[in-house]
Amino acid sequence: MLEVAADLLVHLTEKQHAASIHPLGPAVDADSNPHVPRRSPGGCPIDGASRDVELHTIYSLLVVAIITQAEVDTYERDGVVCLRQVIDPMWIESLREGVEANVASPSARARIWNRADDGSTTFYDSQAWQQIGQYRRFVLESPMAELAGRVMGSSRVNFFFDAIFVRTKGAQFRTPFHQDEPYWSVEGFDCASSWMPLVPVERKSALEFVRGSHRWDEHYAQQNFGDLTGDDRDQVTFVDDSTAVPFPDVEGERHRYEILSWDMEPGDVAIFNARMIHGGSGNLDPERELKVFNTQWLGDDVRVCIRERGMDPDHSEAMAERGLQTGDRVGTDLYPEVWRADE
Repeated sequence: MLEVAADLLVHLTEKQHAASIHPLGPAVDADSNPHVPRRSPGGCPIDGASRDVELHTIYSLLVVAIITQAEVDTYERDGVVCLRQVIDPMWIESLREGVEANVASPSARARIWNRADDGSTTFYDSQAWQQIGQYRRFVLESPMAELAGRVMGSSRVNFFFDAIFVRTKGAQFRTPFHQDEPYWSVEGFDCASSWMPLVPVERKSALEFVRGSHRWDEHYAQQNFGDLTGDDRDQVTFVDDSTAVPFPDVEGERHRYEILSWDMEPGDVAIFNARMIHGGSGNLDPERELKVFNTQWLGDDVRVCIRERGMDPDHSEAMAERGLQTGDRVGTDLYPEVWRADE
């Protein structure tokens, strides 16, 4: 097995040289340069017949090892970075099985966000990792926590929650532009979400991000998703706040913003800061569906923040049951620490 690991490391080193990438230097954008090879699934060549759990673990370790400084800088500057082929197909297939089980047996938090006249639907569920084994294994054993930690520059990472989105073929429903962290029961800059499609997705149907918006100083009035979905469980009442300004009309004034999105394949992950303005997805062609497994990760500066109103999802009751109060660092079995940097 050590020989296999050595061979894989040589392969990745050769790829870095071929792409003019140095682990601590500038990287060429593979999307804009056809001569730069994309990372192969899991970061190395796949032989489906011989792949096993041990080799899969080596893949994950080596993929994380070649996260470049340029990718870290992109996340810091833009608020989002698209990492290509960093999740092994073994995980993708496992999560697909998990999604099928989830749709067949939703949690109490599941709902249909949109049901169009043509029969297309948008299914949503959250915190299902506690009942879906495939989700739980991904959260605790995949390289996702370390990927998030390294791009955030955090020394340790706790898992927050999962969110599952399944749009059936031809679904047009688009999620309004919004921010995540202002809704959450935690507060801090080092919050990252990972948007990971389990099927190929065209750029027009992928999640969109307003470049650099994670560093805007404005305090925005947030969207009440209950008005959009018609589901009472999505109703969010916000505290009257005279300092909040109207949320930017990104969809109506797209020309005013630099909006980022990508064609993505299974194995690609867009990691973004939870204060970033993002939205979209949907807009599917008649024969295309979209399945996304989204995970939220909490880094160094994040602390519990039980807000008076406006939390979605509202974790205040679960946090109180575990003795967590405003100002505490997250933890316990519900928000496990999954990764810590070597000291």
